[in-house]
Amino acid sequence: MSDTNDQLILIGGLSGSGKSASLRNIKNQEKWYYVNTEAGKRLPFKSSFRELRLEDPMQIFEVFDHGAEDPDCEGIIVDSLTFLMEMYESQYVLTATNTMKAWSEYNQFFKSILQDRVIKFGKPVIFIAHIADTYDEKTLETKTSVPVKGALKGTGIEAYFSTIVYSQKMPLVKLKDYKSDLLNISEEEEDLGFKYVFQTRVTKDTVNTRIRSPMGLFDKSQTFMDNDCQILLDHLNNYYRS
Repeated sequence: MSDTNDQLILIGGLSGSGKSASLRNIKNQEKWYYVNTEAGKRLPFKSSFRELRLEDPMQIFEVFDHGAEDPDCEGIIVDSLTFLMEMYESQYVLTATNTMKAWSEYNQFFKSILQDRVIKFGKPVIFIAHIADTYDEKTLETKTSVPVKGALKGTGIEAYFSTIVYSQKMPLVKLKDYKSDLLNISEEEEDLGFKYVFQTRVTKDTVNTRIRSPMGLFDKSQTFMDNDCQILLDHLNNYYRS
């Protein structure tokens, strides 16, 4: 068994930046598990995903175990990792008599998902997460990351991912210098003057974010691409096969 999963993606972004909408073109949706951790949230498009709503964060292990044994399952989406961790905190940390032990288990809960279940699953996994700005008093800089608590806050959730993109709503004028087969601007977007994109590489304006990818996965012209998970998955697959 491999000790990595090459089809593991983290999509970060602010609310309304197109994170969930980026799932709309995934192929064979009926063969994907869509794990909804946000109560009352609906996808912004009609889909045929096998939607699963978690009531207990520990159910995430059952999802991955079942998916690994299901030959028809082609991938798993967790929307969102942020709310999954908040659910764990609410149900298992804040109610614990030994909070020190509970925070340690919070840390291990996340590691068990990423270092065990995701690897054993061995198929595409997409985690969606919210991002937030925090001020670092040591460096006197504002940094952007996925908010998390406990010991994970030091290393950051992002340390467990090799492919991290940010979903953004960008004015077309800021995209004029980026032209590639991954970025397609429609007539409607031309009329609106903006486009929802994935940012794949750090720029001088985003040096304090945790966007990253394997070396050579994206060149400079591909710094911004369509916010389309299927295109991203295909690009990642081609990279590892070449």
